[in-house]
Amino acid sequence: MSKTYLVTGGAGFIGRHLCLELLAAGCEVKILDALIPQVHRGRDMIADLPSDIAFIEGDIRDPQAVRTALDGVDGVFHLAAEVGVGQSMYEIDRYVGVNDLGTAVLLQALVEKPVRRIVVASSMSVYGEGRYVDGAGRPVPAQRRTPADIERRNWDIRHAGGETLRPAPTDEEKPVDLASIYALTKYVQERAVLLFAEAYRREAVALRLFNVFGPGQALSNPYTGVLANFSSRIAAGERPMVFEDGLQRRDFVHVRDVARAFCLAMEAPAANGHVITSAAAIPMRSPMSPACSPAPWGATSSRRFSENPGPATSATALRTSTRRAICSASHPRTASRSRSSSSPPGWRDRTMSIWARRCASSSNATASFREVSA
Repeated sequence: MSKTYLVTGGAGFIGRHLCLELLAAGCEVKILDALIPQVHRGRDMIADLPSDIAFIEGDIRDPQAVRTALDGVDGVFHLAAEVGVGQSMYEIDRYVGVNDLGTAVLLQALVEKPVRRIVVASSMSVYGEGRYVDGAGRPVPAQRRTPADIERRNWDIRHAGGETLRPAPTDEEKPVDLASIYALTKYVQERAVLLFAEAYRREAVALRLFNVFGPGQALSNPYTGVLANFSSRIAAGERPMVFEDGLQRRDFVHVRDVARAFCLAMEAPAANGHVITSAAAIPMRSPMSPACSPAPWGATSSRRFSENPGPATSATALRTSTRRAICSASHPRTASRSRSSSSPPGWRDRTMSIWARRCASSSNATASFREVSA
C-alpha cells in the first residue's frame, strides 16, 4: 500500500521538486500552500502541477486548513515558510508569524492527527558567521563587524583584541549564531519540531538547507537565491551584484539533490532525531567568473563595487583574502540567451552533492547521518 505525504509549501521551488520525487516513488502527495504573490505567479501555476496531486490552498497558520490537509497522511514535509534574511529584519511580524506560529499550528494539529515522521526545512542561516583562527592557528570567536567597518569597506573579521582573523573550514559542530530574524525563526522551527517529536514519541528530522538552485527557480523573486539574482541581472544585460569582495563562500546544492535528501530523511531509520546539513564551500565569485572580465580580480578596493554595495550575510561563510574588489564588469546581453530557469552548464557538476552521497541508502544510514550540535 502506498504512503501519503503532506508537503506544506509544496507549490514552491523546492516543494514542487520534492512532490515529483515522491510521485516517482509511487507515493500519494498532498500540498498545502497559501500561494503568496512574492513566491508564485498566481493561481495559473496550479495547472502545472500533476493532476494526481491533491492541492489545498490554505495558510499554514489556519488550524482548520492544516487539520484538513493532515487527513489520511503518513508523514509531513514542512517547507512552508517566509524566506529572506534582509526582508526578515523589517517584516518581523510576518516572518515570525508564518515560520514560527505556522509551525506551532502544525504541531498542535499533529497532536490530534499523528503521523510517523515530520521532516522540517531549516536553514544555513542558523550558523551565522563562519569559523576563524588567529595568527597561531587557534580557533577564536569572531568579532562582528561594526557599521563603521562596513562604511569603510573593511570586510575583514577581527578578534576582540583587534587582530585580523583568518577563515577556517566551518564544520557541523559549530554552535548556532542567530544574526537575523529569519535565522531565529528557522532555528525555532527545527527545535520546536524536534522537541515535539521527543515529547509525543514521534519521529522528526531537520535539514539545514544551504543555497539551493536549479530548474523552476523564480527569477522574479529576489529572495529565491543568489544564483537566480545573478542570472536575472545577466539576462537583463546588467552586471551581477556581488556584495563586498565576492570571496564569501557558500554551498550551492542542486534542487533535485535536495528533493532526494528530503525523501531519504523521511525513510532512513537512523535519521530520526537528527539535524542534517551539507557543506561544500564555493566562493561567490566562482559561479560568476564567466560573466566577469578578468581585469577586476587584481583591482584595488577603490574600484566601484556595484549599484548597491553593502554587507553580505555571512551564513557558513568561509572567507579567504578580503583585499580585492568584486567583479564590476558589465556583461553583454548576448552572453545569456534567455531567462530560462534551467541550470547553467557546468553548475551542477560544481555542486557537491554531499547529502546524496551520505544518504545513498537507508541500509548504511547509521554511518551516513550525523547530528549537529544545536
